[in-house]
Amino acid sequence: MFSTGSACQRVAPRQALLKWGLSGLLTLAAAGLSVGLPGPSAARTPETNVGLPPVALTTLPREAQATHRLILKGGPFPYQKDGTVFFNRERLLPRQPRGHYREYTVKTPGARNRGARRIVCGGIPPNQPEVCFYTSDHYASFSRIVP
Repeated sequence: MFSTGSACQRVAPRQALLKWGLSGLLTLAAAGLSVGLPGPSAARTPETNVGLPPVALTTLPREAQATHRLILKGGPFPYQKDGTVFFNRERLLPRQPRGHYREYTVKTPGARNRGARRIVCGGIPPNQPEVCFYTSDHYASFSRIVP
């Protein structure tokens, strides 16, 4: 796909896309335009949870409400991974020390596996969380659960 002609050098389509995609993002960033990524003004701190939209517990699916009740009771949980440490690798939740967050499965009707819905809670002890978050898309986005 590469040629070494004297007048023009051809670039592989994938490389061209990467080159123009990166330069386009840099141009937008330099212009101060949002590209769907949180900037400094959307910084999230544990105190404020800025940037995470609130969602009322009563508006969540009934399966999420049931999972939340189980969390407050301390279990028993239906899935082996429920209550395990959530590492916040996506960095969408406020930064906390490792072990602060724990994840719990929200049953998805008709799913053969655990599905994508989760509740992630932070605080110690786990059955008295300081804050809980809901995700319906397997950690791609979160909403802060409010009573």
